[in-house]
Amino acid sequence: MSTALNNDPLHTAIPPGRLLLPPQLPTLAPGIGHSNFSVQGDARQSFLAWQERMSPVYDIQPPSKRAEDTFDASLSRYTIDNLSLFDFRTGPNLAVRSLGRVSTESVRDISFNVFLEGRPGEFLGGKSGLDAPHLPQVPSILALDMDQPCTIRSFHGRILLLFVPRALVERSFPDAASLHGRWVHATTPLTRMLIEHLVALKRQIVGLSKEEAHQSCLTAVELLVAAFSRQAGLSGNGRAAVRAAVYGQVRRHVETHLHDPDLSPDSVLASLHLSRASVYRIFEHEGGLAAYIRSRRLRMAADELVRFPQMEVQDIASGLGFNDASTFTRAFRRAFDIAPSELHEYAPLLHRGHARPERFT
Repeated sequence: MSTALNNDPLHTAIPPGRLLLPPQLPTLAPGIGHSNFSVQGDARQSFLAWQERMSPVYDIQPPSKRAEDTFDASLSRYTIDNLSLFDFRTGPNLAVRSLGRVSTESVRDISFNVFLEGRPGEFLGGKSGLDAPHLPQVPSILALDMDQPCTIRSFHGRILLLFVPRALVERSFPDAASLHGRWVHATTPLTRMLIEHLVALKRQIVGLSKEEAHQSCLTAVELLVAAFSRQAGLSGNGRAAVRAAVYGQVRRHVETHLHDPDLSPDSVLASLHLSRASVYRIFEHEGGLAAYIRSRRLRMAADELVRFPQMEVQDIASGLGFNDASTFTRAFRRAFDIAPSELHEYAPLLHRGHARPERFT
């Protein structure tokens, strides 16, 4: 019997001493960065620690004035070259990127937030009301432009988050900035497939080479951009290709002429020889072309108020087509919840206080 046991390959393959050791944890392939972080328990300590960990990209605030007794959250981060995938489990909080912050940082990635479990987050302000309402028990994906201010209210749940360089998104989606605040829901074969792909990538990344993991991330990006392009009517057939081309043409013209006092929907249509109806449909998500132009001018004004603290507020405003000071102030406050004069006064402090890293590490 002893001879038979020793000849059994299941027993002879492992030295007897090794049987007492715990199984070796799987390791990631070289070139795939990874980190874990978690907090739990007393909210006075755990929430402060979570704020510090998230501070490179978001300012984390309590979800309400009533303090919670406990706060539990965790993240796993995987980085392959310039792509980062996060698996978050979080408690209720507000994640804020203020106007002053985005105007002094150079983080320009597009993030895709996949709400897998629990109630989807809320995009506070902006255009979220123009999208389809959330459906119960259906995962939802929120796209955010990290170069625009935003506040996200999160609840108890799990979120997969993919940070993608803007240039990579704009290879297929002509204006990544217009993704900001858009939602798609897992109600089509394409969206369900991309969510399954992301979940599988997170689960299987330990067994992938760097090249395989990178390719899997790129596939996820392609699926995400395809889903948002379809929602925006910019993919799927020859007509969609024309819409995408016109969208890019108009966007480039507007960006080039933001300081032109004569820039208006009429001037754009006349310069590019386009019909009003077709252009309005393309920019319907923005509230129309006039709203898009105003939004881009206000965003440029915010940048210049921070970059040029020595200039007068009205000079910056008039240089972007806002000749009436009170109209500019009302529009600016409505867009960013701060008066332009206040942001202008804060500019020196924002520059001195800006010493944050540009990405999660």
